[in-house]
Parts: sequence; C-alpha cells; structure tokens
Amino acid sequence: MTANPTPPAPSDAETAAPAHAPLAFVVDSEVTIRQFISLILQGHGVDTIEFADGGALRKGRFKRAPDLIFLDVNVEVQDAIQSVDALGKAGYTGVVQLMSGRGAAVLDTVRQVGQQYKLNMLPPLKKPFETSAIQRIVFEQKLGHRSAPADIKIGLAEALDKHWLEFWYQPKIDLRRKQLADDAALIALAEQGVVSALKSGLNLSRLGVNLRMAVNVSITALVKLPVGDIVRTYRPQTAGWPGLVFDIAEEQIVNEIGLANEMTQKFAEHNVKLAIDDFGKGYATLMKLKELPFAEMKLDRAFVAGVGTDKVHAPICKTVIDLAHSFGSLAVGIGLEHASDAMALLSMGCDLGQGFLLGQPMPEERFIGLLKQRVMVRQSEATGTAA
Repeated sequence: MTANPTPPAPSDAETAAPAHAPLAFVVDSEVTIRQFISLILQGHGVDTIEFADGGALRKGRFKRAPDLIFLDVNVEVQDAIQSVDALGKAGYTGVVQLMSGRGAAVLDTVRQVGQQYKLNMLPPLKKPFETSAIQRIVFEQKLGHRSAPADIKIGLAEALDKHWLEFWYQPKIDLRRKQLADDAALIALAEQGVVSALKSGLNLSRLGVNLRMAVNVSITALVKLPVGDIVRTYRPQTAGWPGLVFDIAEEQIVNEIGLANEMTQKFAEHNVKLAIDDFGKGYATLMKLKELPFAEMKLDRAFVAGVGTDKVHAPICKTVIDLAHSFGSLAVGIGLEHASDAMALLSMGCDLGQGFLLGQPMPEERFIGLLKQRVMVRQSEATGTAA
C-alpha cells in the first residue's frame, strides 16, 4: 500500500464528494458490515472506499491516504497482521480501528503489531456494535461535518430571504432488497422544500436514477401551495418519473380527513401522493383512513425504537404493517437506529426503512456521491475487484 504526496487528478471514488472531505477505508469480508459502516460515515461527510479483505487493501495504490481505516480481524488473523505491518512500513499517519467478533487476546496481538510501528491504534470494536460507536469515532477524530457555533441565531424569515437554506436528504431503504428505495415563512419554506426536491429529482434523473422524492409538510401549508404549477415547472420530463410524495403527520390527516381526501384526488393527475407520517398514535381513528389512497404509512418512531426486543411495540408494529398493506400502501419504519429493529421490521413484512442506521441526513451533493459510490461497489463486486 502506497500513497503519493502530490496526487494527480482524483479517481472516481474520490470525486464522489468534495475533495476536502475526509476519507476512510473499510475492510471487512461481510458486505453488509461494510455498507453499514460506509452509510454512517458518508452521512457524516466522510468518503469511504470498501475492501473485501486485507489483500485487496495491500495491493492497492491510492492517490490519497485515508484518515481512518476500519480493519476487521476475522478467522484469518494473519491477514490483519500483514495489513497492519504494511501500513507501518508505508509510514501511515492516520487512525486504525480494529473490529472483530473474536476474543480480546487475538485483537491485542494485532494491535501490538501496530503499536510497534507507532501507528495510531484505537481501542478495538467488539462486534456487533451500534451506530453510536461509529458516530463517536467520527466525533472524537474531528472528521466530517462541523456544527455551527451555538451563539449564532438566525430567524427563518431572514434565512429564506437571503437564500441561506440548504435542504438535506436522508435515504429511504428497501428492507428486503437492501437498496435505495406554518405561517408565511413556513409556507415559503414548504414551497422551497418542494422545489428543491423536484430539482434534486431532475439532477438524479440525469444520472439515470429515478427516485420518488418525499417532502415533510404540514397540511395547512400544503393547501396554500400551487402544487400543480410547481410540479409542472420543476418535475423531470422523463417517461419513468416516479412522482412526488408529501409526508403529513397522522394527527393532521385525522383532523382534516375531508381536506386530505380532496387533495389526494386533486394531486393524482400530477403523480403526487400523500403519505401518513408518525402512524400509530391515533389508532382509534384508523377506520377514518381506509378510504384514502395513501402511498405510504410511516410507523411512529416511538414504536419502532426497540421493536426487536419490546413485547409491546412488536405487535403494534406488526398490526400497523398489516393494516398498511390492507390499504394498498407501503409500510415504512422511521427512526431506525439498531440493526435488531430493522431485522424485526423486515420479518414482519415492513417494506421500507429510514433512520441513522441506514443513512444520515446529508446535502444533495453528498447524496449523489453516495449513489455513485453504491454503483461503483456493485460494479466492482460483479467484476471481482476492490471498490
């Protein structure tokens, strides 16, 4: 493994995000673990390159040295030892994070090799680990997005007027296929959100990616928006455009059931649908909703949290998922932060998932970079090369 101090033009893997973004290598034989770590890092503004084993890492020639390396220690301990040895001989100055499901003695052996080279070896991660463990590493190493100073206060109206707002995107994942699936100021914010989503959809369609974008909006703001005019002006003019979804909180739908029904019919000609957000709180009013053609029902995050182990939440989620399907809607689990909860929802038949476990909110540029990187990973897996 070598790194050039003055690299030429960056490779495709490195141009998936701004050149100044930190870079991490993720080395693990399990593709689900690699993707899990990569999604969290990318959501925090850290580029990633994935490797199926240490051999692929050692054979690589990189224009840019990584800031952080996640290195799995599996049954083939020598593979990890050789990788750490190669990093030491190459004069690597970044951080090494060992991870494994094996015993502490094995990890200590590999870590001692790194310490002999004076590598920056973090305390090993014991598998399985949670999202928070990766987030803590990013925070402690001062990588990724930086927070604005807490003493700076800006009003919403001022931000809108001066175009200081940037809309971020959070991936919604198909749990089965593991794929990407108000006042005056608030009304103006809602309109900017819709326009931004449609423009982003247009940018993605130019890359050959057609995603149905979803926008959180209140029903009071939505009724005042010229949705038809906005969609006609900004929607991608492609035959396969999947449409637009407005996420509206369940309590607003229930309180304005007639208005919601009117809007679903009005928006249909524009390929715009409504989704029920935070679904499950108003269970007693469910029968009011059976006549409305909603695209999605989003399970309330209060029930999703701990669904893998909670004996109360699990049957509630299962009931809501079955109800969504009986209405002809997709069931979406939101606020997913633990793999056990995602697996539980999948076993219950939940269609889509969204949350920090599957992807952090991110700027449009980084979201597009993530999509490009996913494509490169699949291509490399198909040809048997590292990505």
